[in-house]
Amino acid sequence: MNDKVVPLSGARKAKPVAIKDDAMNFQKELINKNYMELAQARANNRKVAATFVPGNLNELLMCFGFARSLPETNALQNGMRKKSGKFIMDAERDGHSEDVCTYVKADLGMMLGGEVGPTGDPLPTPDVLLLSYTGCFTFMKWFELIRHKYGTETLMLHVPYQGKGQIDPAMRNYVVKQLKETIIPGLEKVSGVKFDIDLLRQYMKESVKAEDDLVAVLQSAKHRPSPIDGYFGAVYYIGPIFTAFRGTPDATEYYRRLRAEIEQRIREGKGPVTPEGDMGEEKYRLIVEGPPNWTSFRDFWKMFYDEGAVVVSSTYAKVGGLYDFGFRHDPDHPLESLADYCLGCYTNLNLPSRIDMICKYIEEYQADGLLINSIKSCNSFSAGQLLILREVEKRTGKPAAFVETDLVDPRYFSAANVKNRLESYFQMVKQKRATGVGAGAAPMVA
Repeated sequence: MNDKVVPLSGARKAKPVAIKDDAMNFQKELINKNYMELAQARANNRKVAATFVPGNLNELLMCFGFARSLPETNALQNGMRKKSGKFIMDAERDGHSEDVCTYVKADLGMMLGGEVGPTGDPLPTPDVLLLSYTGCFTFMKWFELIRHKYGTETLMLHVPYQGKGQIDPAMRNYVVKQLKETIIPGLEKVSGVKFDIDLLRQYMKESVKAEDDLVAVLQSAKHRPSPIDGYFGAVYYIGPIFTAFRGTPDATEYYRRLRAEIEQRIREGKGPVTPEGDMGEEKYRLIVEGPPNWTSFRDFWKMFYDEGAVVVSSTYAKVGGLYDFGFRHDPDHPLESLADYCLGCYTNLNLPSRIDMICKYIEEYQADGLLINSIKSCNSFSAGQLLILREVEKRTGKPAAFVETDLVDPRYFSAANVKNRLESYFQMVKQKRATGVGAGAAPMVA
């Protein structure tokens, strides 16, 4: 486990403005637009729903006119803006354990500080908490705490875990039954709006357009050089579709623009856009398992592109949907489609399925190896990761390494330790290429 790293006091040297392509800037506009809609919800007489990213029912919520707030997104946005550290300490002073998911503590700390969101705009108290359980038990406790604080109506969609690595009809029917008998009537009651299944179908038609373009973007990393970074860059790419914009014309337009930009980069033989401009020579192609660290996101990314390392695919970019394995929202079977979406989220997969997925990525994207960023406070990702590492090495013959950070707690990002571990790993990859031997797990960061 990393030692806590306490930032030095004193003035900080301002960092240069990050370079972004047009699609990244459009993505930022969309995220800010959603925060503005939330800030103005009460003035516009709109009800507010809070929900989570994996398995979110965005198209369904839009049928009832809800403004959508996503607590994970709030926490990571605060992390990237360097606000989460204080919120986490405030939550700990309020009695929450150091071992609790830091997304939770960042969210609860933000509430203690007066409900001001990442953009500085107020966040309204939600009228309904909608939880689609998709493999993270912490989600249930998180909403339990929020319900206790506000007395908010809570709707729970229980999604069976894919223990056998597949979705069977009984699982799908179980979720659909809950949608019909619990979720939809509950949303009707809170919103005062009658459910219109044709409206849901219309939103899903938009979702499919965006999903097709997203898959084309993610799979563009099979090219050499890869025109995208499938981990750090993909954070921008997945934002609209995994949050409050899937099913909207805005999302369709965003992914149309993004795909066009990426196809142009392929034609020009360019690599990914980094915060410092176009990436230089592609030297290493990696698969990454686990979420990023948000509080030092840019510094973390720089450790990769400075070494010529590009992440060609990542599991985190699939946490809100496994579209590259064929799933699409189906307007002809809308409720069954919602069920399959929830059942198929990455955090709802068993370990053998996750291992199969990573091995497939290593082969299809011609990756040099696997890097696991183990998140200290995230059990839904971190449990079993060393087993994943060993099995992927055994099956692919490619070297793997393991580093540890955290989601939004700046005390658990040791830049020197992570950088040293990465440099050692790149040397291991280079040795493996030169000799055909040398694969073996790198030790955990101390």
